[in-house]
Amino acid sequence: MRAWLPDFTVHVARDVDDVLAHLADGDWLPLAGGTDVMVVLAAGQLPAAKYVSIWGVPGLRGIDVRDDEVAIGSLTTYTDVSQHPVLAREFPMLGVAARLSGAAAIQNRGTIGGNVANASPAADTPPALFAYGAEIELVGPGGRRRVPYADFHTGYKTTRRRPDELISSVLLPRPRPSTARRRVQVYRKVGTRKAQAIAKVGLAVAMDLEGDVVIDCGLGLSSVAAVPLVGSRTASALRGRSLADAIDDAVRALASEIHPIDDVRSTAEYRRRVAENLWRDVLEATLAGRAPIDAL
Repeated sequence: MRAWLPDFTVHVARDVDDVLAHLADGDWLPLAGGTDVMVVLAAGQLPAAKYVSIWGVPGLRGIDVRDDEVAIGSLTTYTDVSQHPVLAREFPMLGVAARLSGAAAIQNRGTIGGNVANASPAADTPPALFAYGAEIELVGPGGRRRVPYADFHTGYKTTRRRPDELISSVLLPRPRPSTARRRVQVYRKVGTRKAQAIAKVGLAVAMDLEGDVVIDCGLGLSSVAAVPLVGSRTASALRGRSLADAIDDAVRALASEIHPIDDVRSTAEYRRRVAENLWRDVLEATLAGRAPIDAL
């Protein structure tokens, strides 16, 4: 059963000020690519609402490469992300995640800001964004503010975005080149199929090593908690330690940090075992010098 279309109102915004004026009213919701909304609409499960379409709003789409960061506009599509040369070179896991997000039609319409705002614990881009230490920029009546992405999700489908605010961009700190460090980036997704599947477990890790000592580590996971999960305690179990000595402790830390559930796609026990095995495999492969970016 489809939702009844006359129950919905859509205003096509002219600019950011127009969007914010509607959001300030309290009854309007932002609508970007609509890829998640349309699924719920078609299932007849979308409550009647008023939407302000931001799809054509100037200044919200595009990738701005700066000296110390890359700013990805909230309306930048998965296709834009996967085809950008600087992102492919410096943040390759994000491109992998973008290419795993549905079919080509979804990638051409779905946006990175929408993926963040939708706050699904199974979303594909959040693990990579966590691993890269992303920030979220929001614009509202009081101006612009930044929130570390690690602090953005507050509960299932809830975030720190206020009702009168709009996600304007996702910001990624650019890595500093170092001849002394080895950078390892691995993205893993386990689903029912290799394409067009919702993650049963997702994992992204970015590690900097000097020899076998972990200097820094960023870790993100999907489908193992009520929110997209930043593995901060797990990463802390590695920093400053020899990888050979820290693997078992890091796997135990991950086991204590995740909280998977049973649902229609998988079981909590399966998710827990797969997450632990993926993490151990990544660490052992890194120690052995054979850890590529992976989309399995």
